[in-house]
Amino acid sequence: MQKLDVAILGATGAVGQRFIQLLNDHPWFRVAEVVASSRSASRPYGEAARWVLDGNPPANVADLTVKSLDDNFDSPLVFSALPKEAALRRELELAAAGHVVCSNASANRMLPDVPLLLPEVNGDHIDLIETQRRKRGWRSGALVANSNCTVMPVVMALKPLLKYGVRRLHLVSEQAVSGAGYPGVPSLDIIDNIVPFVPGDEGKMETESRKILGNYAGGVIEELDMVVSATCTRVPVLDGHLINISLDLAEKPRIADIIADWEGFVADEPVPNLPSAPSAPLQYLNQIDRPQPRRDRDAGAGMMTSIGRLRECPVLGYKFAALSHNTIRGAAGCSILNAELLGVKGYIEGFPASEAALAG
Repeated sequence: MQKLDVAILGATGAVGQRFIQLLNDHPWFRVAEVVASSRSASRPYGEAARWVLDGNPPANVADLTVKSLDDNFDSPLVFSALPKEAALRRELELAAAGHVVCSNASANRMLPDVPLLLPEVNGDHIDLIETQRRKRGWRSGALVANSNCTVMPVVMALKPLLKYGVRRLHLVSEQAVSGAGYPGVPSLDIIDNIVPFVPGDEGKMETESRKILGNYAGGVIEELDMVVSATCTRVPVLDGHLINISLDLAEKPRIADIIADWEGFVADEPVPNLPSAPSAPLQYLNQIDRPQPRRDRDAGAGMMTSIGRLRECPVLGYKFAALSHNTIRGAAGCSILNAELLGVKGYIEGFPASEAALAG
């Protein structure tokens, strides 16, 4: 199968590097264009990027010449790891020009016609692209976003429980320093410390979760009617966001029933067969002191959500902990999974695979 060329915006940053790492040897996509600021433009990627992941940049990408954000791009598929300010305008311009943009940036997530997509949770929201194209006059372009990395384990854990009626959530995060990008939090602020504030994330947890878990009907998303209160903290962990969740359900299932719902959760077709999908979206860990970032963030090649410590809550009814790898499941990995779903659903022109071929 011939691979589809892709461009990566913000390619020299931490999430951009994660895109490059995850796309190396991808069966469907090939990194053909790397894009960064004017400081890096016109230089070989291997020279312009200060590689912060293990190993080195793939040789085929290291030799690519970095393009400027305002250049024209040939790749039909674009992954965006841009800062919010840069993404706000450029992502929409590229979609209007016919590119399919899968964004990790927060700038356009909450626009009414932009799917905030997490395939195992709300794969049907992909059809909002039809409304987007009709409203904006785009023929082949599209803009799809994935959520804030801290929202990810929350909505993954809640999806199988929606049938019980999720009414109220209280969330307290313990977020890894890699969520702040590179170089992230100064060492003198985070070593031997916990910072009880992560700029912007509390609002994102309270709003994005309602959109992702909402109902798609009639060309619009009706947000889930639930009350969410979030507190976000930064902890001295390299990767992995751990969220302590308390929730109020309209029905009162048994603890064993909730665990069975998590362990039996399977995404709708064709998501389980996509190249980046984990073998199971969720795992429940019975050990009393799990999940833990160091031990569990790489489950399912970093794409699985780990849950543990489910117990009764005297205030809201139930409480538990959920963990995801923030730069894989919560960032680049989710964008790639989104693109795979877009491809097999026919939303990317020139994509060589189809949903029927994948199922066969």
